[in-house]
Amino acid sequence: MTGHAYEKLTPDAVINAVESLDLLSDARIIALNSYENRVYQVGIDDATPIIAKFYRPERWSNEQILEEHAFTMELQAAEIACVPPMQIDGKTLHDYEGFRFSIFERRGGHAPELDNLDDLYNLGSFIGRIHQVGKKRTFSHRIQLNLEQWVQHNSEYLLQHFVPSELRTVYQSIIRDLLPLIQEGWQSLNPQPVIRLHGDCHPGNILYRDEIAHFVDFDDCINGPAIQDLWMLLSGDYSQRCLQLAEIAEGYNEFNDFPIQQISAIETLRTMRLIHYAGWLAKRWDDPAFPMHFPWFNQPRYWSDHILELREQINALQSEPLKLF
Repeated sequence: MTGHAYEKLTPDAVINAVESLDLLSDARIIALNSYENRVYQVGIDDATPIIAKFYRPERWSNEQILEEHAFTMELQAAEIACVPPMQIDGKTLHDYEGFRFSIFERRGGHAPELDNLDDLYNLGSFIGRIHQVGKKRTFSHRIQLNLEQWVQHNSEYLLQHFVPSELRTVYQSIIRDLLPLIQEGWQSLNPQPVIRLHGDCHPGNILYRDEIAHFVDFDDCINGPAIQDLWMLLSGDYSQRCLQLAEIAEGYNEFNDFPIQQISAIETLRTMRLIHYAGWLAKRWDDPAFPMHFPWFNQPRYWSDHILELREQINALQSEPLKLF
């Protein structure tokens, strides 16, 4: 290998890319926490700094990126707090020396407090509004949440390239036990409607400011079941999660019909994400940023803990689903 593509994205290249749009930089640049893409705060002369997002090469097509942009602009037009890309010369997607990038306004804020029931109620109502827009149509170019890609492809890749030899038999056995349970839970989602989703709606992608939740980073927006944007807000034991879900549902119902029928698939989606997340780290391991920021991945302890977590999901998938109090 000759090195990762992002090695060419030097600070000078970032500033030159921004200035190619007739934005004069003051040469101050701060790398922000983003691993899938590269995101920087860039100072602008006599103006507020902007955020420059450089898309990972060969991950999304131009059509898929522009469809993400169109969705966020549609949400903004509906007065939903999100951060769409800025239009410069009528375009939201730009190119500089082979890197595709977009410019965003800088927005501050803090993560929601998931142990605060008022925050959960508000998040439910905000996501209900997003889904109200999302269900008007589906994406034409973005992918759809699916078992084959999230579970089968990732587990096979991990087994072939990353799971230690002494744990392969155990890992293979657990995946074999999980698959029919995941498939059963997945079937429970049919014929539930598929809508446009944020796709990665965890607390790190929500910024609270002035009591308004601003949703950021729609990079993983997909077609899928509504509950996918809701279950990652739940934590704690069974009773705590039921209480949290009730608050979210009450807020959601202000603007949309909460998908009660999809609750039984929460543990299915959680299991899919666990496998998908491990596969994501593995497939990005040639990017120097990943070993640097995820040093615990691919260690013997990681694989033991990951296998234990998957084993616990077997029990979770066979347990009683959450209920709305």
